[in-house]
Amino acid sequence: MRIGYDAKRIFHNRTGLGNYGRDVIRILNDHSSITEFCLFNTKASEMDKFTPSERTTIIYPLHWFWKWMPSLWRLFGQWNQISSLQLDAFHGLSGEIPIQFKKRSIPKIVTIHDLIFLSHPHYYNVWDRIIYRLKFKYAVKTADRVIAISEHTKSDIIKYFKIDPHKISVVYQGCNAAFKKEYSANEKATVRQKYELPENYIINVGTLQERKNVLPLLKAIRGSQYHLVLVGEAKKYASKLYAYVKKYQMDSQVTFLRKVPVRELAILYQNATVFCYPSICEGFGIPIIEALYSKIPVIVTQGGCFPEAAGPNSIYIDPNDPLDIRNQLNRVFEHPEEYQSLVEQGYTYAQRFSDEEVAKHLLEVYKKMI
Repeated sequence: MRIGYDAKRIFHNRTGLGNYGRDVIRILNDHSSITEFCLFNTKASEMDKFTPSERTTIIYPLHWFWKWMPSLWRLFGQWNQISSLQLDAFHGLSGEIPIQFKKRSIPKIVTIHDLIFLSHPHYYNVWDRIIYRLKFKYAVKTADRVIAISEHTKSDIIKYFKIDPHKISVVYQGCNAAFKKEYSANEKATVRQKYELPENYIINVGTLQERKNVLPLLKAIRGSQYHLVLVGEAKKYASKLYAYVKKYQMDSQVTFLRKVPVRELAILYQNATVFCYPSICEGFGIPIIEALYSKIPVIVTQGGCFPEAAGPNSIYIDPNDPLDIRNQLNRVFEHPEEYQSLVEQGYTYAQRFSDEEVAKHLLEVYKKMI
């Protein structure tokens, strides 16, 4: 079985969509008999060393024009090389299928992560909404099979694009193996010392942008003894967080971290007391899975996709109510017996997102198409 992948995000995105693509290839490399992974990459990058085995081939634009205009190659020129390779299937990992691919007989699969640009349009500018809608609509109409990363995303695909539910398979995401490893006391102490963190702290992982909604969490811990660690790249929204911390003199209470290596991030999770994630909307929420595997309780937004990721034994909050967030943080810190129960049951729930489960369901989709 030879499968082609739209791999731009694998090589040019260090966070969400990139992590998804890298995990898909890693998981299938370890848990399937796929003979070759053909990764279509727009141009070389420092991440080109991502080749999990000798079964991986990276494919670049051939013609000078496509090398000069790699974004257009991804939309219009890629299909010619795809056809010439006689692949068994092609998988668009981030909501896109090459234009003109509709005419090709090769089985086509596309993963849709979320339709937040439609369900919460105010987080996007008009031009981005137009482009995303055109790309995603074409992809779900053209693909022979659509993979949704959650039941919530599947419902949105049906709602906004009127797609037959039977065409959509829900295949949950996993997470990097680094979050499933137990680190030693010395390793944990080294990371704690490096980032100058206290013995107990709250962790939140994700890009500092508006829909991640971190400001109510800052308001919740103001005036308390709690320490908060925010791990993620800063967008425009981050200026509100910096201003709030400065205004209320919370510098000693909040730690901002960026570009943390994966291994150290995993240790930061395991060192933490609790993971708190008052995000407004997600397609799934991989940090939730990372936290469950790290054996810490999860406090997360009620509704949406969050119960699918966090399970029945996490704590749910109104994300815009600092008092509710504060009360639930108190609950975790002040009740050790319940704390241990949340950890154990959360870790058990996380096993449905194991590499073996993800591989099994992806292969079911591939084999059905081929």
